[in-house]
Order: sequence, then structure tokens, then C-alpha cells
Amino acid sequence: MSSVKGKKVLLTGASSGIGEEAARLLAARGASLALVARREDRLRRLSRDLIEAGHGPPLVLGADLGEPGQAADVAARAIDGMGEIDVLVNNAGASVQALTWVAGDRREARAVFETNVWSPLALVAAVAPQMVERGEGVIVNTGSMVQVSPFPHLGDYCASRAALASITQTLHLELGPRGVRVVEVAFGAIDTAASYENRVLRGGPQWLDGRPGLGKLEDAARALVRAVEGPAERVVFYPRALRWVHAFPGLGRRHARGAAGKTDLSDTTVRVGGSTGTVEIRTAREAWERKRTSAA
Repeated sequence: MSSVKGKKVLLTGASSGIGEEAARLLAARGASLALVARREDRLRRLSRDLIEAGHGPPLVLGADLGEPGQAADVAARAIDGMGEIDVLVNNAGASVQALTWVAGDRREARAVFETNVWSPLALVAAVAPQMVERGEGVIVNTGSMVQVSPFPHLGDYCASRAALASITQTLHLELGPRGVRVVEVAFGAIDTAASYENRVLRGGPQWLDGRPGLGKLEDAARALVRAVEGPAERVVFYPRALRWVHAFPGLGRRHARGAAGKTDLSDTTVRVGGSTGTVEIRTAREAWERKRTSAA
């Protein structure tokens, strides 16, 4: 396993959840960090925590990766502030809850693909040429097993994760022979604010809580850091049992069909995910944060 000490790491989605915990772990291992998220105030708070813990100050880059052009701007600012990037971690994610035939190509649906697909690609396009020239580098894309286990009302999110998985496999074939290690971290359901949003949906809890069970945030962050440090290539799974679902995707689809039978197909509401999303979603996220704070 290689060390990230002294490596320059560009990490998106760092203001909460798995990204925030991964930032703390990477800093403790000696990485120099550029942290990206929409909520710059949270990044500033994380920066203070890291400095107080004796780590080097990270570069804080506030940006909404759901807006076209923001990812390219982030890459330019990161390279300007840090120089060459050794590791890119595309961890930011967005979602919308809506029946796919209702959401269509609405702005809310397009923002999911902007965050989950186009922004990672823009960041890869910005940093990969440097990595190819050096003959080394690491690109880690955070994915989800919804790529083989979809659920009603989450069609855009599931499709965006499937697209990123396919793109990551292709990048591995293109960049691996040139010294750049490319890895997808395929997560199952993890106990995060983002997964808590999906409990709003009827049938959502059954879909989330099915085997192999809800993963722990801290363990998911450790899996992400292990993917960064290597030597894994292609796909890292958390929980690890999901490698069988990846190998035999019919297992995931069968689970999805069972859970989907409990959902409400008459619900035509469009709910935007995230900390600035629809009121019902924000309420669910705040409930998760209260639960986590009280358990700490």
C-alpha cells in the first residue's frame, strides 16, 4: 500500500458525510488537501478542525458542481493554488426524487447528471494530462450499487451512477497503461444524510435496509481512503459482500423489484435532494444529523 504523505489530493463533496470523514483521514496520513463543496462555511469549519489537529491548512474551494462550468473553474483554482494534482477524488453527489417520466429532462434532473457525471469528467480532463505526462496519478470516483439495483423515483440518480461506473471502467482501460490508477468505490446503502433522504420514499427503508445491511459512515470513508492509497484498481466495494452483486447483477435487480413493490407509483412529487433541497428532504437530513450528534 502506498502512502499519501505529501501527495496533493483534490477531494469533492468534502463538507459532510463520507467526504468530510475521508478528508480527516487523508489529512492524518499527511496528504495536502484541496477541499470542494457547495457549503463553504462547512469547509472553513473543517479546515479549522484540521489545523487544530496539527495538519497542514487545506485549500478551500467553494463551488456548486451542479452548475455547468463550475468543475472546470474548481480545477483551475486547485492547480493554481497547489500545482500538479496527484490524486483526484470525485466524491460529490446529487439526487432528485421523482418518477422518471415526470422528471423528464427538467432542470432538477439535469443538475443530477451535472454533479454526478459531467463535473467528474471535467475534473478528470483537467488533471489527467498532468498525470499522463508524469506517468503516475490516481483518480477515484465514488459510485453506488444503485447502478444494478434501481428504485422508483430515483431513476436519474441511478442512471447517473451507472454512467459514472461505465466511464470509470473506460478510464481504467485508457489511463491504466499510462501509469494512472483509476478506481471506482461502489458503495451500498450507508448511514449518511444522503441515504436518510430516501427514507422519505414509501418502500425506501426496505430497499436501504436489505442485505447486506446499512454500512457505517466511518468504514465507508476508510474504504475510500484505501482506494486512494492502493493498490486496488477498477472497483472497490463497501460493504465487501456487494462484489457478488456486481458480479451477478441479477441479485441486485431482484432485490430492487421486491422493494419497489412497496413504493407509491401515484406520487408525482419532485423532491430535490441535498442540504438546499426540498423542505421534506432537508427535514430528513436534519433528523439524521441530530441522531448522529446525539450518538457521538
